Amino acid sequence: MQTVLFRIKGLVACLGLTLVVTQATAQDSNYAQHPLTDPFIKEMSTEFGFVSESLQDLFSQAQRKQFILDAISRPAERVKLWKEYRPIFITQSRLEKGLEFWEKNQVALQRAEQEYGVPAEIIVSIIGVETIYGGNTGGHRVIDALSTLAFDYPPRAPFFRQQLKEFLLLAREEQVDPLSLTGSYAGAMGLPQFMPGSFRAYAVDFDNDGRIDIWQNPTDAVGSVANYFIKHGWQPGQDVVVRADIKKASTAEKGLSDNLDPKITVRELKKLGWTPHSSLDKQRKVTAFRLDAEQGTEYWIGLENFHAITRYNRSVMYAMAVYELAEQLAAARKE
Repeated sequence: MQTVLFRIKGLVACLGLTLVVTQATAQDSNYAQHPLTDPFIKEMSTEFGFVSESLQDLFSQAQRKQFILDAISRPAERVKLWKEYRPIFITQSRLEKGLEFWEKNQVALQRAEQEYGVPAEIIVSIIGVETIYGGNTGGHRVIDALSTLAFDYPPRAPFFRQQLKEFLLLAREEQVDPLSLTGSYAGAMGLPQFMPGSFRAYAVDFDNDGRIDIWQNPTDAVGSVANYFIKHGWQPGQDVVVRADIKKASTAEKGLSDNLDPKITVRELKKLGWTPHSSLDKQRKVTAFRLDAEQGTEYWIGLENFHAITRYNRSVMYAMAVYELAEQLAAARKE
């Protein structure tokens, strides 16, 4: 195995720093001659000062992964009911591992709560739902995943092309080998599963060691999740959701939100027969939703912090899984 230098311009180049990457065998090199590679390299060179030859070396080692294209093209499964979705994430094993993660990282979690106002249980829950506390971060090379999706998946090529740009930039900024970073088949990375764009926008060096590592450093992962939430509207000290009773389903369900953005006011919901279990300002804009739970239909009102969780993953049930696991974690910590 030979080595080549991944040379970069800008500040790092001025300091005389280079990144060392491993040369893949020729038969594995699938993107050196791809028709979309050269235009991309030219763009990265013109806009961001990358050395074209270095990127050509890199893409000669990026591998097209058919299984990724198969996975992302697979027809969508039937949307699960809450009573089917909940047991996937709310388990005794995940709770126990969450408590262990909390215990090991309580100093970082306490500091994140103090500095950002995001409760420790929410941060722990997110990492638990995303990767089972680092147990399932994905073992796919990010360069392979993003190259495959950027160059060979037209339906979402613009998005993944942008993420590929962000990935190369973060590798340069963090001075890491771009061939060494792993993640999900869609390019999500580390304990919190940040896409490269989110990494560059929200990941933080929470332990102040001079680099951001959300793969192996739980302290950075904790701080990064907290920063993500506060930047997406988390309201310190506020609730996430409020349960509600209704009078007549046919009338009350006219207030159900057609998307995740808080648009309807509490006053409007009350006129439709909704009665929140907690007092809420009548002018407050909220998200109203229904869950098909094990014991029957439940009606809930999502507040600003619920909306912040849905910015992490645009799903009501995802947000409720995070919320419920967080509640269980907090309760168990007090025992």
